Amino acid sequence: MRTPTVLTVAAGLVAAAAATGLAPRAPELGRQQTGDAELAATVRAAVDDPEGLRGLAVASIEDGRIRVAGLGDRAPGGPAVEPGTPFEIGSVGKPLTGMLLAHQVASGAVRPDDRLGTVLPGVTGPAGEVTLAELASHRSGLPRLPTGPSTWAGAWWTSLTAGNAYAGDDVDRVVADTAGLEPGDGRGAVSYSNLGMSLLGQGLAARAGVGYPELVGRDVLRPLGMTATVVATGPDQLPAAPAEGATAGGRPADAWVGAGYAPAGIGVWSTAEDLARLTAAMLAGTAPGVDAATPRFDAGGDRRIGYGWFTSRYGDREIVWHNGGTGGFRAYVGYDRAADRGVVVLGNTARDLDALGLRLLGVTGDAASESTGLPGWIGGGLALAFTFLGGLSLWSVARRGPDRTTVLSAAVWAVLYLGLAHRLGDWSVVPGWLWPLGAALSGAALVPAVRRWRDLPVVAGAPRWRRATGAALSLAFAGLAVAVIAA
Repeated sequence: MRTPTVLTVAAGLVAAAAATGLAPRAPELGRQQTGDAELAATVRAAVDDPEGLRGLAVASIEDGRIRVAGLGDRAPGGPAVEPGTPFEIGSVGKPLTGMLLAHQVASGAVRPDDRLGTVLPGVTGPAGEVTLAELASHRSGLPRLPTGPSTWAGAWWTSLTAGNAYAGDDVDRVVADTAGLEPGDGRGAVSYSNLGMSLLGQGLAARAGVGYPELVGRDVLRPLGMTATVVATGPDQLPAAPAEGATAGGRPADAWVGAGYAPAGIGVWSTAEDLARLTAAMLAGTAPGVDAATPRFDAGGDRRIGYGWFTSRYGDREIVWHNGGTGGFRAYVGYDRAADRGVVVLGNTARDLDALGLRLLGVTGDAASESTGLPGWIGGGLALAFTFLGGLSLWSVARRGPDRTTVLSAAVWAVLYLGLAHRLGDWSVVPGWLWPLGAALSGAALVPAVRRWRDLPVVAGAPRWRRATGAALSLAFAGLAVAVIAA
């Protein structure tokens, strides 16, 4: 074997060995468990794949009997999940807002056909004409979230960094976002809207003269004994000893907090014990605003919707349900009135839990294998692309690059691409041992780069202004990549 080949292979092996200790590892459901041992065993048997999960808090409600269990870890290497461990529940908070409307209607405080503009000062124009019932059932024609470059840029950035997607969204901001907003042509048809549900909750709170957290606590949570459920409108209000959220690939995720979107489930934390109380009261028909679960409108396919609660048909079974998802948590609450049976499943990663919840309810077959989350191939594709892109690029430039500037830039990007793969890839879809192979490719590519270094000019080819512009853009994107990796 020739000396350059030996050096290339050796460099690749050294890089792979060094990277092995840093290789990404997807979270996996831990072996710890608390609470009802039989329920915990049932849940483990129903989990089709433990990768992408870390901890679960589960409740089973059947014939009035509540059982609760915790499985796995609150955080990497941390204490066990307990039935009373707080989790972010995301959009499971929307049914609470729907129940608040039903309760307010029953008390005579508002009517379902009241216009938004009559209960929420500051909302004028076409958006103020939608009704409370339309908002509660996602039929208002309002978008899922406000549109505009700043909104989409913020969503893009938080998706990259697993940050708080609702930072700075207070009540005034949500009201201001309705300025000039018109319901779309789809008004009257169900189209999921976080903005619409938030406006509903803030309107009900404004009519009652209190904040949304106070109103939902007074009218729904406290009557149900849900004392561990918290509507956190700021980071300082997060519950004590919570589960720590992560992406399905294991990246730590910030809590989502934004007072304006609290009625849509942002900043709402609860426990399996508390949500079991809610589910049991819904089954018994004793919950405040229980009429919110009555299916009123067609939601497409085999689904109907009431005020916040969906009802889906699986064969001869009807399941009332809602799920929730934030940057680092997933939740599912569902119940079958006819069977007097319900479940609560909370997880501290972004892996979808709907299928698990349905299996625990006894719904089997294709319905129980459906996922409402993003396709796994997106995160897997990012993992593969970034793992090998930098090494392949460096290998090409090392052999044919015109100057040292180009070679050095390619070497820096080879490292940055590996960092992006580590941070953005879904390593519950792609095996983590592929990442050291990408490092090996980059390490091997350094050998021809070093061998050619002395013979290369510092800058060659294009005019200096063009090279300077290219270098500046490369540095800007490199800084962005560093920010994503470090976030």
